[in-house]
This record gives sequence, C-alpha cells and structure tokens, in this order.
Amino acid sequence: MDIIQVVDNLSVDMFERFKCAAETGKWPEGTNVDQAQRDTAMQIVMAYQARVLKSKEMLTVGENGEIVSKSKRELKAEFSHNQEQSSTPLEQNNIARFTDL
Repeated sequence: MDIIQVVDNLSVDMFERFKCAAETGKWPEGTNVDQAQRDTAMQIVMAYQARVLKSKEMLTVGENGEIVSKSKRELKAEFSHNQEQSSTPLEQNNIARFTDL
C-alpha cells in the first residue's frame, strides 16, 4: 500500500498518533519510536496535512507535494481579514457611555 492510500484512509485519531510520534519520538502511550518509524510518521503527517487538512499555515506541503510558503504580506492580510470577521464592538475598543449619571 502506498502512502497516498494510507493517507486517504487515515482516521483523525490515527493522524494524531502519527503526529505525536513524528514530533516527540514516542507513541502517545510513551513507547519509543525508532528512526525509520519516525521518518515514516513524518511523511504520513505531511501528506495528510497536504491532502486532507489543506492547511493554511505559513509553511506547509501543498497537494502536489511542493512546499508552500506565504509572504509576510499574505499573512498580514489573512490575519487582518480574520480579525475583521470575528470582531465585535467591544473588541474594536468601543466604549459604552452612560449620560444619566
């Protein structure tokens, strides 16, 4: 079975287990991962992020396997757009004024 078939059939729980193994060198229950397992886990995590999560992080692996990076301008535009969508009047530093005091 090739890595693409694995990723296409991978559950979220298994993805999290592979991610833990790649990041920490241990399975979630604490068992050590050897270097070959860690390398494979890293490949699976990267492929899953590219194919399933379609991550919008600054540096990721695209669907075609190429590294995708965003410029500072693109990140600022994305962050400001997200803030505009989620902000409420209180978050925009508006002050409630009471005149009947």
